[in-house]
Amino acid sequence: MLLRKLIVAFNITDKSYLNALSRASAIGLHMVSGIAVGTLIGYFLDRWLGTFPWLTGIFMFFGIVAGFKNVYVDTKRLVASQKEEDQTRSPLQGAASEDKVQRR
Repeated sequence: MLLRKLIVAFNITDKSYLNALSRASAIGLHMVSGIAVGTLIGYFLDRWLGTFPWLTGIFMFFGIVAGFKNVYVDTKRLVASQKEEDQTRSPLQGAASEDKVQRR
């Protein structure tokens, strides 16, 4: 419901823009979820084995690495889809988009 109101308020009609925006917003979520999952796994293993805080720290590090890997993969996919979309546009549409970017 809120997304629909925002679309109407900002007059967003380009579905590819919304798709790219949703992918970009998911990048932060993937970073946080990797860290949270790694930390939780380490915490529960520490409680079970009685080795607190060692496994929590190790698995938090693994979660940070996994989060950055997810961000890298998501960014790579986003850039690839944008390049593919730019190639499918007609030359006139591409030139008009470049003019808009240069004016900003």
